[in-house]
Amino acid sequence: MGQVAVKLVTYKQGETVSFGRLVDDGIVDGGRRLAGCASLREVLEAGQLGTLDDLTRGEAADVRLSDVDLLPVIPNPGKILCAGVNYRDHQQEAGASPEAEKPTIFIRVAESQIGAMQPVRIPAQVKMFDYEGEMALVIGRPGRNIAPESAYSHVAGYTCYNDFSARDWQGHSSQWTAGKNFEGTGAFGPFMATSDEVGDVSGLKLETRVNGQTRQSASVADMLFAIPDLIAYVSTWTPLAAGDVIVTGTPGGVGLFRNPRVFLSPGDVVEVEITGLGVLRSDITA
Repeated sequence: MGQVAVKLVTYKQGETVSFGRLVDDGIVDGGRRLAGCASLREVLEAGQLGTLDDLTRGEAADVRLSDVDLLPVIPNPGKILCAGVNYRDHQQEAGASPEAEKPTIFIRVAESQIGAMQPVRIPAQVKMFDYEGEMALVIGRPGRNIAPESAYSHVAGYTCYNDFSARDWQGHSSQWTAGKNFEGTGAFGPFMATSDEVGDVSGLKLETRVNGQTRQSASVADMLFAIPDLIAYVSTWTPLAAGDVIVTGTPGGVGLFRNPRVFLSPGDVVEVEITGLGVLRSDITA
């Protein structure tokens, strides 16, 4: 397969869920063009990303972005593996040990995810709701015990992620699961740019804004454990499948460690922007 440079979305129009190619302010529907694949995950599992590119390239949009709801890029990943404390400045603000030899990995569940431009509701039980702008990658080729030097060949593409965190629940124990998995708190999108579309991922810049004010700003190159290291590590203890998602960690500047602490409230607008990956906007509601 040759180069595949494309931006892909999953969306809902009325009661119909489909996927397709992002073009300007519209979407070329890939679901009705690619027989046998009902989702982007199935496209990746079938190794049909190149075919989807061929079938949608140069086509006019079938629907307007303004007429659809964007869903998580991969609504049904088999695994969502998240890296914790993986940027140097976040490590410093959190007071974490600088001697960590292995990545910190926790798991999100698919039901916790939500699409771009969809309201993120602060759970009624949560008093300390925080943002975490991150970059996520989507696995395109399965593997186990993947060597770092071949890790990028297993990546289908990249997207924005906001790992919204219920800090009070996260602090109930040394395990973060409760604070990371409230329904509708993992914003994922707006689109996945394929690896060929993105190019050298280490040069990308990540920025998180709250009500237009920059709260986080970092280069992807500032990760403590780079993408090849993360893929090699997690694939040692679990097989990676097409459609799996790895969320690569957040930079410093989260609300929990600001002085004074600043948590999200209804009416706030959070935007995560990454070079070439668009803007993931989330409106915070009660």
